[in-house]
Amino acid sequence: MRKFLYILCFGLLLTTCDDGDIFEVTLDFEDTFEQCGNSSLVFYKINESTSETLSIQLTTLTLEDILEVDDDNLYENTLSLASSNAFNYRSYGRIPTSNFFCNDIPPSDLQIEKDEVSISGEVYIKTILVEDDNDGIPTELEDENLDGDNDPDTNPTDTDGDGIYDYLDADDDGDNVLTTSEGVNYTEEDGLINALDTDGDGIPNYLDKDDDGDGVDTRDEENINVNQNPTDDVTDPDFGEADYLNDQVFTTVVATAFRTHTIRMIYTVTALVSEISLPSITQQTLDFGVLVDPGTLDSRVGTPIFN
Repeated sequence: MRKFLYILCFGLLLTTCDDGDIFEVTLDFEDTFEQCGNSSLVFYKINESTSETLSIQLTTLTLEDILEVDDDNLYENTLSLASSNAFNYRSYGRIPTSNFFCNDIPPSDLQIEKDEVSISGEVYIKTILVEDDNDGIPTELEDENLDGDNDPDTNPTDTDGDGIYDYLDADDDGDNVLTTSEGVNYTEEDGLINALDTDGDGIPNYLDKDDDGDGVDTRDEENINVNQNPTDDVTDPDFGEADYLNDQVFTTVVATAFRTHTIRMIYTVTALVSEISLPSITQQTLDFGVLVDPGTLDSRVGTPIFN
């Protein structure tokens, strides 16, 4: 959805404003913004069709600062707009580009037609970090909900007891076969009712420590390559499946470690500008939108405790 600012026309705009008449022009901006800057941070958004930009310069912050969330995976900060932190509206004689904001030396042909800076007001920045194992199962379905609050963050389930909760665990049952490789078969319509259950014991493979029901834990069926990956151990090629899915192969090679997991990190950064004071802008509060930037996507390694 697009955000709208209303700009008052005090001069010539398609027709002449006279006798105190006021004409309103709608500025149409996307509900996302970009950023640049090293020693200081600049949020900006560009409307190429109208050759206009909005920007927020924050001289006391960097992108790393606003991605530094607390123990609740949250960052919040409210800064006053003044000479050091400014909200700016510009219109141009040609289509602007991000180079206007991100070059150390601004282009020489800016062709700025209107340049207005709000020296009052404030900007509220909020960052929320959401972590996920990207295993094909929605987070809300990776919790037994034993506390009855329908919140995976409280009393979260850890099926394999490795210290990594299921919604962050790429291998929920600790069998060294990644959940994404265990036939989850999740759909919005059917949920997980079609999840693969090789041995038919009522426990889907992604939660079953012994997928083929042969009495040997899946993680201990590495008869060829001892590399924390039972999927590449095939004793009987004619069977067509790895040993951990073949109940006729039950040689035990005791595992000594879990695979490490990659945990996806998604930062959602939003900005809200309030008490704007610009000569041409009547709207005093602006939802600046959501930051779109590669820096808001990251990952970390989850090292499970072997048990």
